[in-house]
Amino acid sequence: MQEAFDFFSGLGAEWALFIISMLPLIELRGSIIVGAATGMLWLPAYLISVAGSMLPAPAVILFGRKIISWFKKIPLFSPLVEKYEKKLLKKADKVVKYELAGLLLFVAVPLPGTGVWTGSFIAALLDLRMKFALPVILLGNCIAGAIMLFLSYGTAELLKGF
Repeated sequence: MQEAFDFFSGLGAEWALFIISMLPLIELRGSIIVGAATGMLWLPAYLISVAGSMLPAPAVILFGRKIISWFKKIPLFSPLVEKYEKKLLKKADKVVKYELAGLLLFVAVPLPGTGVWTGSFIAALLDLRMKFALPVILLGNCIAGAIMLFLSYGTAELLKGF
């Protein structure tokens, strides 16, 4: 992750963090760790990470089904995309059971395979409307960010900001 930060750091630490937070699999969970590791203050790291990780969400919610469908037509990607789609649908069962609260919890728990990208793809596959899915994903992302702040910066460092 530090290599990615070093690659983008020519843009400035804030922009590098913003770009890193947009990347699938890394997202806010990784970018807050990078912010802490590079000595960035916790509040800017949090706000930049939330903003960057949310940027792709509307496009994924709107075009997620089309993206998956398009990649399934490419022989090189088809097996991987079909496997990913099955995994998403398996995770979507929990979201369907608990509806928007399930989506919120899914995005809020900072574990591998959860987050804004996956939550947005699940919202797309379930045909959730943007006006409902996006605020829930944002709230879940903010909660995940708060958890990552405590894990990355520690309580004492967070209290210094107040």
